[in-house]
Amino acid sequence: MKKSYKLFALLLCLSVFVSVFTACSGKTGGEEDASGHQEGNYSDYYVDRTTNKVEKKYGSHPQVKFTVAVEGGETGEFTMELYPEYAPETCKNFMKLVKKGFYNGLTFHRIRENFMIQGGDPKGDGTGGSSTIKGEFSANGFDNPISHTRGVVSMARRADDYDSGSCQFFVCYSDNYASTLDGQYAAFGKVIDGMLFLDSLTELEMDIGSDGQYSSPKTKVVIQSAELFNVSEGETAVAN
Repeated sequence: MKKSYKLFALLLCLSVFVSVFTACSGKTGGEEDASGHQEGNYSDYYVDRTTNKVEKKYGSHPQVKFTVAVEGGETGEFTMELYPEYAPETCKNFMKLVKKGFYNGLTFHRIRENFMIQGGDPKGDGTGGSSTIKGEFSANGFDNPISHTRGVVSMARRADDYDSGSCQFFVCYSDNYASTLDGQYAAFGKVIDGMLFLDSLTELEMDIGSDGQYSSPKTKVVIQSAELFNVSEGETAVAN
């Protein structure tokens, strides 16, 4: 009788051990780990290369890959994703320009460390443009929740005209000016790869630019190509 009891107790302990081991090692997507973080499939996440943090994907967005060459120096690339759900007309206009090769051969004419890098001007000095669009930001009566943090892409415009944005765009180097830019400029995307290359351009020698700052690179920074991809059928239609 004692032997049967001992055998039963041993089998019961073994069953509990197997159950606990299975529970500890058999997590499925969506469960929380010990730290309270939500787990999921690896494909649901990506590394934000502007912050080196793991971020959750919220859906597929159009992307633009730029190849940029420093005259007599290095060539690099960066990729941005666009958010037409927040700035539809700005994204539509930008995609059209990219698709027809508008940016190929243009330059980044303004580079200010810890502030931004600006380009896409056909005149190359900050005074040029193309067809203008309505400014999609709160000061112009449009709800746009994107904050001008590091890596965010926004549309440049004249200071005296909310609806003067056209082709010039800028990428934020830091969060420092978010409170000044938010609600005043149409943010429409974010750099998701190649931000370190853009950082390296701040090391170029600068002349005084039209903004009165040492922001005009002495060496030309040329956009060799801009390629649109990851575009849905509907987005392709509006980009034509």
